[in-house]
Amino acid sequence: MGNDTIANMITSIRNANLGKIKTVQVPATNITRNIAKILFQEGFIDNFIDNKQNTKDILILNLKYQGKKKKSYITTLRRISKPGLRIYSNHKEIPKVLGGMGIVILSTSRGIMTDREARQKKKLGANFLCYVW
Repeated sequence: MGNDTIANMITSIRNANLGKIKTVQVPATNITRNIAKILFQEGFIDNFIDNKQNTKDILILNLKYQGKKKKSYITTLRRISKPGLRIYSNHKEIPKVLGGMGIVILSTSRGIMTDREARQKKKLGANFLCYVW
């Protein structure tokens, strides 16, 4: 049984949102770095730091909250394609999340990108990784 680093990252972020925790540490891999970069570019997190502790690479995510009640910018984060069931689509069938308010993070032949990039610029089919809104 292998490790699903994407699901671990998503679960860590979701749990931190529930507890209103500002920072999250996840194992750093190429995929988690690219997902963190997309979350930062789309404005869902404040920033992320690639840190090396002992012999392990760790990615530190600083989550974004608004107001005194600390309402999270990420309301839902859901894993779509799992190791046991991969979900693929061409660029015409990529769904819009909440009418374009949310994003779909995709794994394509040209790297990890958002649904807008794959649909408009690259016209690529992809493997769905997760929904964020």
